[in-house]
Amino acid sequence: MALKNTATGWGWLARLFHWSMAIVIIGLLCVGFFMANFVSDIYLQFELTQDHKSWGFVAFSLALLRVLWRLVNRAPDLPVEMSGLERLAAHVGHYGLYVCIVVMPLSGWLMSSASPLQDSYGIKNMVFGLFELPDPFIPGTEALESLFANIHFFTAITLVLLLLGHVAAALKHHFINRDRVLMRMLRG
Repeated sequence: MALKNTATGWGWLARLFHWSMAIVIIGLLCVGFFMANFVSDIYLQFELTQDHKSWGFVAFSLALLRVLWRLVNRAPDLPVEMSGLERLAAHVGHYGLYVCIVVMPLSGWLMSSASPLQDSYGIKNMVFGLFELPDPFIPGTEALESLFANIHFFTAITLVLLLLGHVAAALKHHFINRDRVLMRMLRG
């Protein structure tokens, strides 16, 4: 079991980052959608928002570690059978995912920090009740909150579309092309 990636497979640390982030991000997307569309109880909304912020911090921390690991560790080679267009789509999709996994939690934190309600009620951006994130906007404004809320929302839509494309491509490689692309992320 190799720590580092090779020309033919992902190392165990890259796979750990990939699958742990997949679980955290999909969970955050589901909870965010649920909070925004189905929760009317203000106390439940508050609790879910605080948990969402904490797990967003986890997602951001994992994203930074993953990006750093990726910068110092090569990616496995793409299959030689892939066309130039498929290679371009793979690179654009992966870079898009990396951008989204950084922008999503950042925009969520900035949206919360910019909220005037947070200042009015003395709500802190706490991470699992253990420590407080800095607040760059004291006092916050509705205009800033709205800007970051829009970034957060549109990044979520982009992320969902990229994830669907990512999963579809992995399944295509496995079931149609019958190459090792999916297995490299499962077994290295």
